[in-house]
Amino acid sequence: MWFSFWKPRDRFSLDELRNLCDQLQKVQIVNDVNKDFVIEALRSISELLTYGDQHDPSFFEFFMEKQVMEDFIRILKISKIVTISLQLLQTMSIMIQNLKSEHAIYYMFSNEHVNYLITYTFDFRNEELLSYYISFLRAISGKLNKNTISLLVKSQNDEIVSFPLYVEAIQFAFHEESMIRTAVRALTLNVYHVGDDGVNIYVTSAPHSDYFTNLISFFRKKCIDLNKLVSDSLINPGTGSMSAILTAVDEIEDNLYYFSDVISAGIPDVGRLITGNIMQLLIFPLLLPSMWMDVVNEPQIGTITSLYLLCCILRIVKIKDLSNTIAAALFCPLEAFVPNSGANLNGHASGNGFKCEKEELGINRVTKVDDGQLSVKLSNIACSSPEHPDDIITQNNSSSSGLALREVLLLFVTCGDKVQALGSLTVLATLLQTKELDESMLDALGILPQRKQHKKLLMQALVGERSGEEQLFSAESVSTEDSISGELDSYMQKLKEQYGVSCSLAEGGTSPHQHRNQVLVALLNLLCRSDVSAETLWVAGWLLRQLHPYNEGEFRSHHLKLLKESQRKRTAALLMEAKGIWADLLITVLYDEWKKCKKAIEASSPLKEPKSIFFPVQTTTPEDIPSDSSSAAAVRMYELVKAFVLLHQLQIFSLGRVLPEQPLNQPIIQVPEQSRAKTAGLDFSGPKPGTAIRLDDSLPCRIAFERGKERHFCLLAVSLGTSGWVILAEELPLEQNHGVVRVAAPLAGSNPRIDDKHSRWLHLRIRPSTLPFMDPAKPGNGANGKTKIKVLVDGSWTIAFRDDASCKTALSMILEEIKLQNEEVERRIKAVLDLESIVDSSNPSLVTSETSSSSSTPSHSL
Repeated sequence: MWFSFWKPRDRFSLDELRNLCDQLQKVQIVNDVNKDFVIEALRSISELLTYGDQHDPSFFEFFMEKQVMEDFIRILKISKIVTISLQLLQTMSIMIQNLKSEHAIYYMFSNEHVNYLITYTFDFRNEELLSYYISFLRAISGKLNKNTISLLVKSQNDEIVSFPLYVEAIQFAFHEESMIRTAVRALTLNVYHVGDDGVNIYVTSAPHSDYFTNLISFFRKKCIDLNKLVSDSLINPGTGSMSAILTAVDEIEDNLYYFSDVISAGIPDVGRLITGNIMQLLIFPLLLPSMWMDVVNEPQIGTITSLYLLCCILRIVKIKDLSNTIAAALFCPLEAFVPNSGANLNGHASGNGFKCEKEELGINRVTKVDDGQLSVKLSNIACSSPEHPDDIITQNNSSSSGLALREVLLLFVTCGDKVQALGSLTVLATLLQTKELDESMLDALGILPQRKQHKKLLMQALVGERSGEEQLFSAESVSTEDSISGELDSYMQKLKEQYGVSCSLAEGGTSPHQHRNQVLVALLNLLCRSDVSAETLWVAGWLLRQLHPYNEGEFRSHHLKLLKESQRKRTAALLMEAKGIWADLLITVLYDEWKKCKKAIEASSPLKEPKSIFFPVQTTTPEDIPSDSSSAAAVRMYELVKAFVLLHQLQIFSLGRVLPEQPLNQPIIQVPEQSRAKTAGLDFSGPKPGTAIRLDDSLPCRIAFERGKERHFCLLAVSLGTSGWVILAEELPLEQNHGVVRVAAPLAGSNPRIDDKHSRWLHLRIRPSTLPFMDPAKPGNGANGKTKIKVLVDGSWTIAFRDDASCKTALSMILEEIKLQNEEVERRIKAVLDLESIVDSSNPSLVTSETSSSSSTPSHSL
């Protein structure tokens, strides 16, 4: 009965909202006594208005009628307590984010209440308060459109003169806290994407246009910070330094994607502002000079960081003018960007000239001539020297300009260190893929893909501009012009007039035909090198495939000579691997890498991202792996096979043939009846523990797997195709010459030898049955971003026989089976080497289970 006198309180009711607002209006001072009530009232009002916006419009009508926003402003003015400011900002953020009614949003943004809060002088020494303030600004930007934005700006004579939201926000655009920077960038993008003409003019006019200049300056600082991390990692390599580089790389790319998003908003002058600032603050004074020299007493970055940043800018910031201007700048010599300044050409200043300290760059003399320009002469490159004048990339005339940056890239490809080579290849690949670049610019650089060249020639032939039929199908007709195109001329003029970069092209113009031959020779010379990783060679292979995908006619005789000479060396080394530690898995790896390489060079883009420049694949074994171990041998074998497969496939397509899905393989020969494997009753499934076998050819022996616990076995060595095993079997007591396999180890790499002091002891190296994990870790997956190798430790067996003769017989048996195994592996490899059989085969033979993708010892041979 008593419960009927008490009605439950409805929190989400208009009465509740009325009560809270009435109580809030009565507050005349905020202190420690009533601050908790004020905070709770502000929080509850935001909840009730959000509820009312979805269920009952009368809630917001009451809010407007009572002019509660004025009470919010009044509370802020009379309060000096930080928690009140925090709650008020949070209340406003929640209300703005959750209100769906356009009428409600219009009210919130009108009457200057929101602008008052935006411009209020908060104490931002409190980091939490700053965070709430930025969230408040971002919430406002989320509701902007062409109608609402007009409520937040002030205009005079149809021109916007004040936009507090934008002006206050960009003051925190470069705050040390990344979350604040991200929120401000999201706010600016919301502003730019509104598409209001007046606002667009406002943000691109002084002084607000300084934001874009400051943006590039901030990015420049991040680039210098990245370079410092890279430099430190060379001195103190480790997990921490690599992780720091990855974090910095992510931030660099985030910045560039923000530039791209800003440009995509379509504000007419923004692309021009960003292009101009990138060129003047970053490209000309920092990146291009750093490709080739260290500028004295200036902020500087290393060559590798410079190449990476060029790739990222071209790949992410999609502005046609920017991309073509960068490409045009590559035709200029170094002194065009750093005139009359002390500098080191990858070395140090010395006397009246410059001396290059890095012999691997192939530079034996760099002098400074009277007119202040640099003259560079190159020594012989890694393979044979170019035999055609079009292939020479040196400037021997001391009165001409120095080495152009385009030539520097080719120099790095030809004889730079492994990181410089990969970086330059990545730049060339990025340029080739940059859709914003004019085809004529790609043609001038010598990297216009053949399919585009032939398409252009065909179009010219169809419209009658050229006698195109002869040029289109001529092996020498790689270009329609020997001089540089009008587009390049215009960009060179722009470099001079707009950026003050003055450089002249060679007399008679630039020959795309000659430049393509230089690129081709540089790539072919790289393929001759043994000091770069196979992954780098695959990038070169991809470029070569893009530039010359048709037939042998596209290659000159000396081009093919370079390719065949390199392949000859790799082939000889591969045949040596047929007798190596991993001979049993060589064919499996060869088939796996064939598929991977075919996919890589036929892909639409290189498989590696620009950030891989900082984490090159190791071509040598890590220091913690002994050089004579099977793990070290596996590293060398993988690198060799990758390089061999690439060169082999390039030879096939140079013959004008389509790459088969797999290399041709000889048919399986029948296992001789007198072989030990046949006699033992083994098949291609291999000797698994517990398998019953015959022991006719076995030898009794003893071995201790634990100290003091000797066991008796029968030793048998067998080879079956490309597989082979050393078997220890226990003889069955009730069945003569029969036994059960207890232990089996790989025959390849066993390296049998008789002990020097005990002639009845036979030593065997027991190699792991599986290959170490060799797949390169994706940047970011591993701690250091480099190739991860699972080191498997080699074991050893010391087997005792009853007399010297038995020990020698065992040694002979093992060596004989190793010889048979190696011969079969070599036979399979020679089948792959037969180019005519491969390219003429329309139905490649099926791969048997030995060539499956598994990297364990195959259960049976091909």
